[in-house]
Amino acid sequence: MAFTSSVQTLSQIKSSTNRMELFESLVKTYEKPLYQFAYRLCGNHHEAQDLLQEGLYRAYKSFAKFEVGTAFDRWLYQIIHNLYIDHYRKRKNRPLVSSIDEPHPYLENERPVEIPDWSFNPEDEAVRGELGTQIQAGLKELPMEYRSAVILCDIQGLSYEEIAQILRVSIGTVRSRIHRGRKILRRILLPYLHGAEVESK
Repeated sequence: MAFTSSVQTLSQIKSSTNRMELFESLVKTYEKPLYQFAYRLCGNHHEAQDLLQEGLYRAYKSFAKFEVGTAFDRWLYQIIHNLYIDHYRKRKNRPLVSSIDEPHPYLENERPVEIPDWSFNPEDEAVRGELGTQIQAGLKELPMEYRSAVILCDIQGLSYEEIAQILRVSIGTVRSRIHRGRKILRRILLPYLHGAEVESK
């Protein structure tokens, strides 16, 4: 899913009479693609839900500091990606927050953000199919930097420029990572695709 042109400025956020309502209205637009991104990164529906919850929790805490001229959706993708690196790549032995409904001094007197359980109704039906399973298994075998770039490009449908901003690398680096990631993924999936072709004949 490509980014929208929606950009929320710092002045709009600070002038909001209800910061939580503004945040929730923006999140509703992007929570499905964000969940899909989280799932493709970690390959587990429950972990993806936890990753999304903590990502939105952190985004809300930083909402008042949201930079002028930054696309809100791009900012959320960056938070989810950075969280994934922190919790999974480094393999830290600490759990993700169980829920952003838990009390926190920063959120005192605020309503909790409600997040639907997308694992029971994913937008992409292929996630539940055999091909989706094979693709996910292949993605998990990609090096981290290739996996993130391939997911953002080929599954989330983002441009090279948008991906470069999320990953904080040059467009040339994005192109290289996607090319190499696709090449590795194609090699991983070739036995499955060849077998499926034979069975269909």
